[in-house]
Amino acid sequence: MQSLLRRTFVASFFMALAVAACLLPAAAGVQVTATPAEATVAPPGCPPILQHTFPRLQDEKPQALCQYAGKVLLVVNTASFCGFTPQYKGLEALDSKYRSRGLVVLGFPSNDFAQETGSNKEIADFCESTFGVKFPMFAKSSVRGADANALFKELAQTSGTTPKWNFYKYLISREGKVVASYSSLTSPDDRAFVRELEKQLGPQ
Repeated sequence: MQSLLRRTFVASFFMALAVAACLLPAAAGVQVTATPAEATVAPPGCPPILQHTFPRLQDEKPQALCQYAGKVLLVVNTASFCGFTPQYKGLEALDSKYRSRGLVVLGFPSNDFAQETGSNKEIADFCESTFGVKFPMFAKSSVRGADANALFKELAQTSGTTPKWNFYKYLISREGKVVASYSSLTSPDDRAFVRELEKQLGPQ
């Protein structure tokens, strides 16, 4: 009986030591470092403005914008039922013409102006069947105000301007800097706009 009590006491003693060891860092104010699985680190060379992830329009699979680091980006908020919707054709032509030189057009459908009421699938089908859009498009989201997605909040803060209507455009350099913003009235083939775009792309 005494032997059983002794073994029970010893086991309880060591269990108490283990619990104390686990609690000690927190009690002592020691900071516990996150494991690699818990920590999220942006890839080297990815500028802060691209350190965001958004669902892809077609299937809502998460897409990290860091995959476009080092590219010249044209970020556009889009809508399917707008007077400027035909700009999809010009944007696709730009992306196709200059992609080999490092341009990527990024489309962000939004119903902020009540002209994009469809589902993500309906938007994707419309863009592909009507204008043959192949440049990256992301799931519908807000692009202005308190509900704006993280990228557009950063674009507004950096550029000092928010989209005034659909097909507002932000030109981002290879270094991840907003170099210019353009109103909906600036078409994808506007001469001044194309000159600035080619300037950012650099020599052929």
